[in-house]
Amino acid sequence: MIFIVVKFAVKPAYVDQWPEKVAEFTRATRAEPGNLWFEWSRSLEEPDTYVLCEAFQDDAAEAHVTSEHFAEALETMRPLVTRTPEIVSTTIEGATGWSRMGELQVD
Repeated sequence: MIFIVVKFAVKPAYVDQWPEKVAEFTRATRAEPGNLWFEWSRSLEEPDTYVLCEAFQDDAAEAHVTSEHFAEALETMRPLVTRTPEIVSTTIEGATGWSRMGELQVD
C-alpha cells in the first residue's frame, strides 16, 4: 500500500472555500480503481492548513498522478496555496488498509 500525507498551506482568502475548490478532484480520486481512501482534515494548530491523507494499492498510484484530474487539480490549487505543499509518501509492505489501534481497544 502506498500511504501519502500532504499538508497544504492555503491563502487566508481561500481557506474556507478549499473543500469546495478541491471537491471535483476529491470525487474523481475516490472513484479511481485502487484508491483505498482520500480524506481531508483541517489543522487545529494551523487553521489555514489542510491535511490530505490518502492511500492507494501499490499499482494504482502511478495512474493517479498521471490522470487528467490530477493535472487539473494542480492548476486549481496552485494559486490558492502560500507555498509548496509538504508531503510524506511511503510504501507499507503487506498493508491493505487501516488496522485497529492496539493501545486503545474499545469493544
